[in-house]
Amino acid sequence: MTDISHPARFERPSALAFLGYAVGLVIIFWSFAGAGFSLDKVISSPPRFADFLDRAFPPNLEPKVLSRLGWKMVETLQIALAGAVIGVILSLPVALLAARGLIAGPWINQITRTSLGFIRAVPDIAWALVFVVAVGLGPFAGMLAIAIDTIGFCGRFFADDMEAVEKGPSESLTATGARRLDVVACATVPAALPAFISTSLFALEKAVRSSTILGLVGAGGIGIELKVGFDLFDYPTAMTVILMIAVVVIGIEQISSKARSRIIGEQR
Repeated sequence: MTDISHPARFERPSALAFLGYAVGLVIIFWSFAGAGFSLDKVISSPPRFADFLDRAFPPNLEPKVLSRLGWKMVETLQIALAGAVIGVILSLPVALLAARGLIAGPWINQITRTSLGFIRAVPDIAWALVFVVAVGLGPFAGMLAIAIDTIGFCGRFFADDMEAVEKGPSESLTATGARRLDVVACATVPAALPAFISTSLFALEKAVRSSTILGLVGAGGIGIELKVGFDLFDYPTAMTVILMIAVVVIGIEQISSKARSRIIGEQR
């Protein structure tokens, strides 16, 4: 028999809930005001954007320019890959300290998680500035920035992945008298390995996107070419850089997505 009952209605909010909604709306409008939102600027911006596109197209496709930008793009990928690999490798021991109930006590878990939260709270471009001061200008500073940012990203998710694995195998090993480290190495890590690989691929995507702008602060890569293009009003070259970044980032995301789909399919 067909159910013809009326759909459930929203319950009338309590006075406290209504006050909460009102405060939330006030905060939202306050944020718009602080961000300098202007409807006049929104309306007047299309002609300016059209002017930019008119001056930026066609992109600069001179062989000399493409060669220079191509090598900078290669340097960007090198920064991203090297930094992501170092970050992923270092994330595993950090995650072991952050994961609750594995090899470390609650205090170490909390300290490690707080440290990872701090790393994630600082933008990657800020880490690049720190390392430019520490080791000087160039791609090495960018690689270190990507590595530390990857540790903050993967360390947290690796820890969560290990906490979420099925406890049966590890409990069985513990019952036989195995040490904590042996249980982690033989049961927890192998069970979480597919999730580790998926998270690492996400980290690589993130590293590629981040590395494209680190050049803005002198940390190597193609970002400096984008900055110079806009500073000199060389919009065709700037547009070439933008399109090159888009093609590379989308390509990496597609490869990563297919790899993750394959991993998930093998798990099933």
